[in-house]
Amino acid sequence: MSDTESYNLVLSGLIYDGTGAKPFEGYVGVTGDTISYVGKEKITGTKEIVAPAISAGFIDIHTHSDLSMALDGRCESKLFQGVTTDVSGNCAFGPVPINRERIAEHTAHLQGMDFTGGGYQESDISWNDLNEYRATLETRGIAQNNAPLVGHGNLRIAAMGLKEGGAKGADLARMAELLERELAQGAFGMSTGLTYVPSRYADIDELVALGKVLKKHNRVYASHARDYDILGDDDFFGVVNEALEVGRRSGVRVQYSHAAINQPHRWGMAGKWTDIFAAAVKDGVDACFDVYPYDASSSALTQYLPAWVQADGVDAMATRLADPETSARAERDLAKGWGALEIPWQWDRVMLSATEGLLDTKAGQRIDAAARERNLTPEHLVLELCRLGGNRVMVVLFYRTEEDMRTFIRSPHSMICSDGSAIAFKQSKALPHPRSYGAAVRALGFIGRQKHDLPLEEIIYKMSGKVAAHMGIHDRGVLAVGKAADIVAFDPATVRDQATFTEPGQPPIGIDYVIVNGQVAVAGGVQSEVRAGKVLSAL
Repeated sequence: MSDTESYNLVLSGLIYDGTGAKPFEGYVGVTGDTISYVGKEKITGTKEIVAPAISAGFIDIHTHSDLSMALDGRCESKLFQGVTTDVSGNCAFGPVPINRERIAEHTAHLQGMDFTGGGYQESDISWNDLNEYRATLETRGIAQNNAPLVGHGNLRIAAMGLKEGGAKGADLARMAELLERELAQGAFGMSTGLTYVPSRYADIDELVALGKVLKKHNRVYASHARDYDILGDDDFFGVVNEALEVGRRSGVRVQYSHAAINQPHRWGMAGKWTDIFAAAVKDGVDACFDVYPYDASSSALTQYLPAWVQADGVDAMATRLADPETSARAERDLAKGWGALEIPWQWDRVMLSATEGLLDTKAGQRIDAAARERNLTPEHLVLELCRLGGNRVMVVLFYRTEEDMRTFIRSPHSMICSDGSAIAFKQSKALPHPRSYGAAVRALGFIGRQKHDLPLEEIIYKMSGKVAAHMGIHDRGVLAVGKAADIVAFDPATVRDQATFTEPGQPPIGIDYVIVNGQVAVAGGVQSEVRAGKVLSAL
């Protein structure tokens, strides 16, 4: 029998250890902030928790919690799902680096990932590098962990502003220098967002050069892909090839962000997509991808404007659209469809989720209905909202299918993410996508228990051990002696999400306890005052 005094906390139940192995009835012992026992032998401790199931804390591999976590350290929407670590800094929108001389550009850029409608301000960004960001968050106190990536958009703004074209010469050297600095301070890698200004201006030579920097430090290259193929002539399946080609040419480990099929005439073809990805992995590319368990996406409305309208950032865009002749041209081009592939607009599939009340619009309205109320064309309404609100106007697009999403999740190369943020349940200005409140538990309840797409241990693996191994988060992700004590106690029979698109801010059901670094953060649906989270380091 183990020494009872050595355990501050003991959890017992059906153990899902985060490796994908079959669960077993057993015990997990915690000493301080570390797991000190995992096994079948009965142990006791100062505090004991009995639950139907015990799991490694979930790691959300794709989030945008960079500023939301800094502004609200409670991290409610993620913590109540059992998500103990958010990988932040995705889609090129990272917390670092920050160039104080270009703080306005940085702020406008990061507003593109503010799902709350609050509007990030320059004063919200008080740090310049990762060490300062880490100190800021840990001083303020955060309830979950943060594993930050460097945003490629931040790199470009800090080094060269909003200049178009692939980075060359001194600009590229400065980007590499800044990337080296942040990696030396513990960043887990770099992300691109190749449909967003200014990340979209990069060419593949720039990405490969930065990939080689990442490879040298054994860090990850995460990429939100372009919406067109720059390497061949297959604009549908070719977009995945650029990320994989960066991996081939640089040797860097690749994470392809939030796999999806948005073109209605391509729905049902996820199996072909995953076959292409699997072939690249078989050929030696070290790559995985992530997907969130919903058939709708969300982003800043500006992302869907013609590329020439977005050029040079939101201030230039607003000036451009203030000219009636230029605005009329933009309206004609926007009417052709969205993205480089000009996907036909179905305006009843586009819901406003954060509008700041501009033009008396409200979150929850569909674009077609909002336009009719104002006797405007949908295109004119969209352009005006973007002109007045910039990246702060957010939308949800219902342009995906459940069938494709489930096919992506079943792939052995996928992980499960949210693409959301750690935010409060109560939101007064917006209707954030429900993924921020329910992605992890939806995977357990809907994908696992209801649809039987994968056994529960594999779903948990795709949200814990697999993520930790691929991202290089070496001290957590599995229940094993010596690992950080990030643990979830839940009920497999009842766990499910409650968040909806019109009522997103609802806590899930079936998550009983959440332990972060050995301390109880959530118990019986109540969050404690504990702020045991850390900004993790890849070093």
